[in-house]
Amino acid sequence: MRLLQTHISKTSFAGLLCSLLLAHAASAQSSLTTIQDTLFKADGTRFTGTIMIHWNTFDANNIGMVVQQSRTVQVSNGNLQVQLAPNAGAQAPANVYTVQYQSDGLEQFTETWSVPSSVAALKVADVRTATLGTNSTGSSTGTQTPITESSVIGLVSDLAQRPVKGPGFGTGSVALVNDSGQIETVAGNVGDCVFADGTTGTCGSPTAQFFDAETPGGLVDGSNLTFTLTNPPSGQSLQLFRNGLYMKAGSDYTLAGSTITFAGGAQPQPQDTLVASYRIDPVSGLANLTTPQPASSVMAQVLCSSNGRTTTGTDWSSLGGCDIPGGSLHPGDRYEVRFTFSHTGTTSGFAVQVNWGTISILARQAGAHDGALVGQAEISITNTGGQVTLQSWGTVLGFLPGITTVPAQNGLKLDLRGKLLSGQTDSLAVSSVTVLRYPAH
Repeated sequence: MRLLQTHISKTSFAGLLCSLLLAHAASAQSSLTTIQDTLFKADGTRFTGTIMIHWNTFDANNIGMVVQQSRTVQVSNGNLQVQLAPNAGAQAPANVYTVQYQSDGLEQFTETWSVPSSVAALKVADVRTATLGTNSTGSSTGTQTPITESSVIGLVSDLAQRPVKGPGFGTGSVALVNDSGQIETVAGNVGDCVFADGTTGTCGSPTAQFFDAETPGGLVDGSNLTFTLTNPPSGQSLQLFRNGLYMKAGSDYTLAGSTITFAGGAQPQPQDTLVASYRIDPVSGLANLTTPQPASSVMAQVLCSSNGRTTTGTDWSSLGGCDIPGGSLHPGDRYEVRFTFSHTGTTSGFAVQVNWGTISILARQAGAHDGALVGQAEISITNTGGQVTLQSWGTVLGFLPGITTVPAQNGLKLDLRGKLLSGQTDSLAVSSVTVLRYPAH
């Protein structure tokens, strides 16, 4: 009887030990999270291949320390099932699974997983945190797991060396570095120049100033020969008109400083009108220059700048222009002409001309779908006339440059002409014309 009891006790102890081991294994197994899903390719077929799961050492709260390792899982006909220790919220140094998908002998792409604790099975979409693309060489590209700046050796110190925004930082303007090494915005007016110390001011050397349509001071009584200008004209820039007729220096009058002296017999008569236009060199009047120098540039004189007229006809019409007096055509002067022909409608083409006095310097035809024809010309006055360079182009019409010469003319009109090529409902206009004169200096 005692032997039988001893045998039963040993048998019960062995069963109890087996039950405890199974219970422990079941407990450990239940602490894992199951990822179960069906995977497909982009063409709708099921994915077949392997996934490589890599992880670094981390401390799982419900298991303990999980050492760095990897695992290969076979995926057949799209069926994926794997159990992993939860790593969501795990302790550093790592808390992501890196998952590489491989099929057809190539690594297709890589993604990262963050696996929470879950009794129910989870889909891949439930644990995916980022997808990393893979190029043809198999290296990963795309968005990766964020890395803190302090984790990169030397990054924080390197970043500290770069300039940072200062209190005066802004956008859309020139930047300067202040005394603290910070970036600020230069303060100034549009058109100012920025100097090496970050200050701003007027650019370049002083430029010439123009005085147009000034009435000389003096008594117009038929006997007075002397008249005075407000400023002494620079060089030969004075243009003096009596009743609209250009007076020639040396023949009709002489100029000394700002004093005009008419020749005997040429003195203005009562009711005559005198008009003077000239430029001055401002350098001679600047007290801050110890050694006055000639101005480095000459300000352009705007002779004309306006809109033109519109035509709907098929005959040539003058649509815009500018009168240029012969007294302003001095050798060395340069004229710049800018123009825009605007076309409304798409049923008719059009033709344009740009005439410098009696000479046509541009003649072009444009198609019905050209919404505009624009161009510019430069005329350099010479002793025998002028040298012309010009260019024009349209919305569809190609770019056309040209060079020509014009003869000397005693006063002329810049005339912009145009017409439609067929009697339709379209219209043609000169929407803008500007003539600038750069006097010789």
